[in-house]
Amino acid sequence: MKIATWNVNSVRARMHLLIDWLRAHEPDAICLQETKVEDHEFPRELIEDEGYNVEVFGGKTYNGVAIAARWPIDNVVCGMPGDEEKRVIAATVQGYSIVNLYVPNGRALDSDAYQQKLVWLQRLRTFLDDGFDPEDKVVVTGDFNITFDDRDVWDPDGMREAIHCSTPEREALAHVMEFGLVDGLRRFHDEAGQFTWWHYRGPGLSKNRGLRIDHVLLSAAAMEVCTDVEIDVETRRGTRASDHAPVYATFSDIP
Repeated sequence: MKIATWNVNSVRARMHLLIDWLRAHEPDAICLQETKVEDHEFPRELIEDEGYNVEVFGGKTYNGVAIAARWPIDNVVCGMPGDEEKRVIAATVQGYSIVNLYVPNGRALDSDAYQQKLVWLQRLRTFLDDGFDPEDKVVVTGDFNITFDDRDVWDPDGMREAIHCSTPEREALAHVMEFGLVDGLRRFHDEAGQFTWWHYRGPGLSKNRGLRIDHVLLSAAAMEVCTDVEIDVETRRGTRASDHAPVYATFSDIP
């Protein structure tokens, strides 16, 4: 079983890369963020032609999330209480409860958007508590717009207490994790410099000046059968690539 996440930063603009990636990696399920398209205009047929079922929850020009899977997608939930934006879609695929997130950016620490981000994360914890069982195989994944620690930041001193790296954001994420989740990637790769996002401008990618803000968080039951979590940096190097790289988790159970 392979479950992937990818902030595509406009699904229509990255469709060439997405189709190539599906063919090369054959994930059983993929979670997309920042699809930036209304549901009726989502190019689902192109993904369905690759053998995937598709569930979408999007809006015009910004936000938007989707789940595609080779298997039936059941128990679909779009959105969460208190959030009017298209940032959450959850479903069950082959016994896995998958929660796909596009967490608000927060902009700057002195902005209203930052406070709203912290409130959003509290709502997320409530959403998980009310709708999911930590004893099940739960995968909470997507673009969190938060780093866990200095290893996730190319310049930890320069970004100390900046957006994506501030103590309140990390504490809010830790509270979400207390639902019963672990950071999947860090169970296999402890070294610094494992990034998932690099700015388009400047030498960010070539000099690996990035952040790890896309995560795969796993319940104990999911972690028990997880054999690796990997970041596909090469896809970020592709023509007209998203500023995010795909991240994928592999599990030993075979559908």
